[in-house]
Amino acid sequence: MAVTCRVLGISRQAYYQWESDPVSQRDWDDAHLIKAALEIHSDDPTEGYRFIADELARRGFAASENRVWRICSMQKIFSLHAKKKARNPKAGPPVHDDLVDRDFTATAPNTKWLTDITEHSTAEGKLYLCAVKDCYSNRIVGYSIGPRMRSSLAVAALRNAIALRNPQGVIVHSDRGSQFRSRSYGRLLRSHGLTGSMGRVGACGDNAAMESFFSLLQKNILNTRRWKSREELRLAIVSWIETKYHRRRRQRRLGKLTPVEFETIYTAATAA
Repeated sequence: MAVTCRVLGISRQAYYQWESDPVSQRDWDDAHLIKAALEIHSDDPTEGYRFIADELARRGFAASENRVWRICSMQKIFSLHAKKKARNPKAGPPVHDDLVDRDFTATAPNTKWLTDITEHSTAEGKLYLCAVKDCYSNRIVGYSIGPRMRSSLAVAALRNAIALRNPQGVIVHSDRGSQFRSRSYGRLLRSHGLTGSMGRVGACGDNAAMESFFSLLQKNILNTRRWKSREELRLAIVSWIETKYHRRRRQRRLGKLTPVEFETIYTAATAA
């Protein structure tokens, strides 16, 4: 035994200690956590350690975020990350005042919406997405996808949101892009009793909550691969919004609920 320990570079005391208790309870618990974390990550490689920690807690595991971070780092379980590309939207004079003033919270659905446009390249050319987000639940209540960044893209997204939610007096906040200053967009707002709102030029923080959604979209979908066609990317965007973002992605601001779960609770509470 002495020769074996000397060859392995360990003391006999350490060997006998291991022999009496070869696997500690902490190591045993870590092994179960690692197995569960790997399963969660294999199901969705875009999830980071915070969301893995939330999912572990939902499955009944007791582990702090720091412990989950240590395990994920040790096992090289990392989320997909990508640098955000700079966007240069055209800006002009505002046609609405800033009624949001960087307050991206709401006490009920359909009181405050955010909207913006993002783009991404494919082998066929660029594809544009205009989305409308409800500040109450972070749900995307309307969106439109097309090959051109025209006012019709913004109008279609807002029209889809109106058709889905039938809002009354909601504030619709955007940047000063020409699409949101167009006459057709303004007419749609007025005809449905909606109130327009616009941030300042070059102040991305004035629509930060919308930018955060696009950042998630970039990390989870847009920047994960090279897209052969606009249709291929369009289907991926729709699938991610409807299945992952709305129904599976738990958000801290919503009490670790998904947007759909959060709105369901509100509907049940108001109906009671």
